[in-house]
Amino acid sequence: MRKGFFKKTLATVLCFCMAAAVLAGCGGKSSDSKEVTKNDVAGIAGYKAFKNQVTIDIPVYDRGKEGVPDVSNNYWTKWINENFGKTYNVQVNFVPITRSDVLTSYSLLAAAGKLPTILMEYDYPKQAQWAEDGYLAEYDLDVFANIAPTYYKRMVDLDQIKFTKMNGKTYFALAERPYSNSGYTFVTWYREDWVKAVGYDKWPTTWAEQKDCLQKIVDKGLCAHPLGGSMVTGAGVDQNYAYRTYPQNELDWAMYGDYNVPALSSAANKALLKRVNEQYNLGFIDPEYYLTSSTDAAANFVNGKSMFYSAYIAANMPDLTAFYENNPDGKLAVQVCTGLETDTEGGTTNAFRPDNPFGMMVSFSSQASGDQIKAAMMYMEWLTQPENLFTFQWGFEGEHYTKGADGLPVSVADYSGDKTQGFNNSKDYWCVTIEARNAGTIEQIIAQNSPKGLPQDFTQQIIDNYYGKVKVWQAGYANNDCMFATSISAEATYAQTLYSLYTEYRDKLTMCKPGEFDALYTDLSSKYLSQGYQAIIDERKAAYDKGLCTKLK
Repeated sequence: MRKGFFKKTLATVLCFCMAAAVLAGCGGKSSDSKEVTKNDVAGIAGYKAFKNQVTIDIPVYDRGKEGVPDVSNNYWTKWINENFGKTYNVQVNFVPITRSDVLTSYSLLAAAGKLPTILMEYDYPKQAQWAEDGYLAEYDLDVFANIAPTYYKRMVDLDQIKFTKMNGKTYFALAERPYSNSGYTFVTWYREDWVKAVGYDKWPTTWAEQKDCLQKIVDKGLCAHPLGGSMVTGAGVDQNYAYRTYPQNELDWAMYGDYNVPALSSAANKALLKRVNEQYNLGFIDPEYYLTSSTDAAANFVNGKSMFYSAYIAANMPDLTAFYENNPDGKLAVQVCTGLETDTEGGTTNAFRPDNPFGMMVSFSSQASGDQIKAAMMYMEWLTQPENLFTFQWGFEGEHYTKGADGLPVSVADYSGDKTQGFNNSKDYWCVTIEARNAGTIEQIIAQNSPKGLPQDFTQQIIDNYYGKVKVWQAGYANNDCMFATSISAEATYAQTLYSLYTEYRDKLTMCKPGEFDALYTDLSSKYLSQGYQAIIDERKAAYDKGLCTKLK
């Protein structure tokens, strides 16, 4: 679906709202005013209950995970309404957003005139697209500072105010992301028992040794297709940071570096897909990967049909629990980064994309009233208060956590009562203010959040991986994507088309014979460029030339 359709739909919705306002004016002031009023006293001390109940809709990712309570109706959604909503006469509803297809979820809500009161995303290009499509309301930072002074001051302290504007208009409030330079919360595990069974102490770092290790695993009958695989679709796929040339050319980084739209036609993407093509033709990737969902891919790991598993760490990780239940003699290890590594022969480094210097980008709906936006700002400030945030993140002492000798909380891994938290300790709710539980030193934080109740303890390996990734960042091999201070309208126009094309082209490039790869890459790149990618990179270059973007560090 294209941008024009949604603009027309939104225009229809706005015309309806204007007509309703005119009719309401015949009998008095409309209750749908867009004005957000300040408090007489800044912050929670100045909050008063709304005279008429205000309903706000807050998005929450529905990840389709088993063992997770209904994302829109559970103990914690009721806890919010009991402790925040009832106090200020606000009804807080939670709206499920499909994690694997965020843009479609929001587009459908927009077309129906049901955008949530706030829109949240980690990726700047998605927010820029929403601004381009008219989904976002401009807001006043001074008013926000009055209603949510704790949240606002943190943005100032973390130097995030520069990210609040686009095209000169203030659209975004930024959540906190602790230790953003390392992305320590995302970890990859591998079958250590298989690796050791074929003569390696750990998963090797060069492609030559990895090929040797994988082939021996196959030959030994441990796994037919050890790399497994799953279908490739949507935004954020095929991140090619490890295949880029460093130090990066700044203009290339600005034009091709964004991971949101796959960079088919770039040299880095060619190198990445050539490696995937080789892996496929060697039989290391499941021949039916293109039919395998991410959920099925995780099940394949659990059932011993692949050797890698990547996920965000949490005290309770059902997939790892299931792995040990199915493989009682199985042994896993974390793929630990020890610092900058370069595989000269293989043409790669262990460069990676660090997290953004902020967590969620939070914006307010253009379909919301002033009271709804104010109530949403109040909710953000209320949840940022340490006592409220701590309870939402950790639960209740004696049920969800105990206290260690250092006085810090330690999660109970096997809690199964009526207060079960959502995915990753309910992160998809409290991420509106912060991206990770953050109590103590980095070592203590990792110890709190590392998987509990398993036959193996991965805490030290995750700590070692954190420090290794920091070294890669310090060496200049972990750079944030370019962020533009203006909308790249071509992304809004062509992104969905390119996602579909990339899935089709990527499968062809994966499954072709190695000798056919180069010519096919050239041909499909030309088609990809003509279907909108050239327009995107041209528009990015124009913004770069005007200085409307961030710079390489």
